[in-house]
Amino acid sequence: MPELPKYKEATDEDLMALVQQDDEIAFEEIVKRYQHALSTFITRFVGRGSHVEDILQETFIRVWRHRQRYKTVAKFSTWVYTIAGNLAKTELRRLKIRRSVYIRTGGEPREEEGIDVVDTSSNPEEDATREEIRRLVTKEIKKLPQAYRMAVILRDVNDKSYEEISEILGVPVGTVKSRINRGRARLQKKLHNLRDPGQSGWEPDNAGDRKSR
Repeated sequence: MPELPKYKEATDEDLMALVQQDDEIAFEEIVKRYQHALSTFITRFVGRGSHVEDILQETFIRVWRHRQRYKTVAKFSTWVYTIAGNLAKTELRRLKIRRSVYIRTGGEPREEEGIDVVDTSSNPEEDATREEIRRLVTKEIKKLPQAYRMAVILRDVNDKSYEEISEILGVPVGTVKSRINRGRARLQKKLHNLRDPGQSGWEPDNAGDRKSR
């Protein structure tokens, strides 16, 4: 029997091949790799609460239960985010709530444009300003249509490519770009005065001028 790859060094796809052979250690490694990112993704979409842990657990339960359905032609991250996203949307419809997310209202890269509502500054005055920004962004994010919100979270929080978001949401790439741009444009209109010093424009991405990542 050939030697199995080391779990820590294995790709997600290699781990899933082992999971499909009922390898519980490989499954535990998958959980370790994705539990934090998925928890953040779910929280930003449905808000904080015990339902986040419930959705996270159900996501991994479905990964294990439907492990034989996974095909290596698709990235594992796309597959697992699709599962988590569908569960989150179902929960959001049930709770009828919205929550703020990190939002980039301009183009790329992240550190040059947009509003970063998560700051590590210890200056009380700056912290108060950031909290006010967070409150205002939260207020406007709540008004975004669900489709725009999901696309923006996947792009600006989870750094997914347009192509991967297309697969996760089950819509064409052009639709993904449109939803992100429209979501950002709505925030641009409402929050045009909330720009950090030294940060550049608030224009939505110009899909024709830059390549998808």
